[in-house]
Amino acid sequence: MDLITTTEALASACSRFASAPFVTVDTEFMRETTYYSKLCLIQMAGPGLDGVLVDPLAPGIELQPFFGLMADERVLKVFHSARQDLEIVWNIGGLIPRPLFDTQVAAMVCGYGDSVSYEQLANDLAKARIDKSSRFTDWSRRPLSEAQLAYALSDVTSLVTIYEKLADELERSGRTDWVEDEMAILTSPETYRNDPDKAWMRLSGRMRKPREIAVLQEVAAWREREAQTRDVPRSRVLKDEAVIDIAVSAPRGVEALGRLRSVPNGFERSRAAADILAAVERALARDPATVTMPQRGRPRGGGNGATVELLKVLLRAVAESERVAPKVLATVDDLEAIADDDDADVPALKGWRRRLFGEKALALKAGRLALAIERGAVVATPREG
Repeated sequence: MDLITTTEALASACSRFASAPFVTVDTEFMRETTYYSKLCLIQMAGPGLDGVLVDPLAPGIELQPFFGLMADERVLKVFHSARQDLEIVWNIGGLIPRPLFDTQVAAMVCGYGDSVSYEQLANDLAKARIDKSSRFTDWSRRPLSEAQLAYALSDVTSLVTIYEKLADELERSGRTDWVEDEMAILTSPETYRNDPDKAWMRLSGRMRKPREIAVLQEVAAWREREAQTRDVPRSRVLKDEAVIDIAVSAPRGVEALGRLRSVPNGFERSRAAADILAAVERALARDPATVTMPQRGRPRGGGNGATVELLKVLLRAVAESERVAPKVLATVDDLEAIADDDDADVPALKGWRRRLFGEKALALKAGRLALAIERGAVVATPREG
């Protein structure tokens, strides 16, 4: 198995794939020591075409032919569990491959469960056994072993058959547009933009005070920008626990910062510490009334908790009856919103999801639908009167 190591060879391969109706794509990358994923290998295959392996770390190679293929709207790009691969293409090439097909999403629509693995699909649909022993090897080291190359190539060659069989099943069942709806999130640039000003959201936890949230927002944004600039993991700049402790205690001087147990010894005398203290001061100077507070989950009081539980049973029953993964139809957040409001702005009450599940959910709430057990399975039946 030869590795493409020159721009000319890559351009030639991409030209061949440009004539195909679809191309299967996968990447191998490393992220343990960087903020952005380090692209280490690109794999591509297509119907009737030999699979290829591309070495993006080869000296002098330019990836523009690959990005050109990814942008070619005449060719469908097929990935499995595409999000991380798409993030890499977005960060390096500044584009999102279109049109797009994610076989993991398609498999959920076809009834393979909420998060079916590639290995299971390869075994079930392509009758292929994937040797996973190379999955967690160091893809940045050169030369790559024959075992690594074989594993990487099998990811895209088997994906050709997987795609073809899933596409046929979607066509037979009339569900092709269901998958197309799901691709909207994956093809949105907002999915891949790491906005420093939003970095605080995953750390807010149980914080309730505007002052704490303000400090958290400033410090988390500083850390995110620092990590991006240095291309290191967030934890290399400052651990989550330290960011949270700083938000709660709001230290206003070197000594106060140094007393926090989560802050490394001597950190308070660093340039970063000065930046953090400046961030704290900016936060404390803000008007508490202008601080954006985190949105909390809906309370399950007032009887809605029981309604949500019934909706979960209904969701499972509909999913089993229609042979589709439950989370494709509705999330727990969707169910909680429906329990609160018949006109909730959630995907489960729109389009094909409403026809398949949402209308039944509203009928169950209104007492027009009953749940019963028949032959060991939960069924939904209309209520008379």
